[in-house]
Amino acid sequence: MKKTIRELIVVEGRHDTQRLQRFFDCDTVETSGTGITEETLQMIQAAQKTRGVIIFTDPDSPGNRIRHLINQTVPGCKNAYVQKEDARTEKKVGVEHAEKAILEEALANLVTYTEDMKETISAMDMYELGLSGRENSAELREKAGKALHIGFGSAKTMRRRLNCLQITKEELRKVLE
Repeated sequence: MKKTIRELIVVEGRHDTQRLQRFFDCDTVETSGTGITEETLQMIQAAQKTRGVIIFTDPDSPGNRIRHLINQTVPGCKNAYVQKEDARTEKKVGVEHAEKAILEEALANLVTYTEDMKETISAMDMYELGLSGRENSAELREKAGKALHIGFGSAKTMRRRLNCLQITKEELRKVLE
């Protein structure tokens, strides 16, 4: 029996929808990649008010741009993340390539951002912890993103996500050890 997901899941394309519906009883809305329309954003806003929304975009730059746009436009959405290495073929990366266990883990570790919180991680903290400005910064950000279930991003994206979740410098230091 498939697990039912109450919230509307935002994905990038029909293959993502097909993959999720293979394992879950769920409804999706497709952004058709980065070409997300005003009509789609309005549908997401309406769903957020009535049943909630889970943003489940691909672990790449276009997926992060879509996620950021929706989180900015529709506050309070939940976010599910898969790591690149868990959702890829030789040439492509995307939710549609993730195994059932990976999808289940992502949907079990949802993250909701709030933008109006105080800053807990500064740009200097990111540098001091090695998350920016160093040769291995990308690897460290990937490690932190995986441990905290917030995906991978640039130093700026990672810092915003950490601040939205109110992760402290000490909590982040422990994750990196």
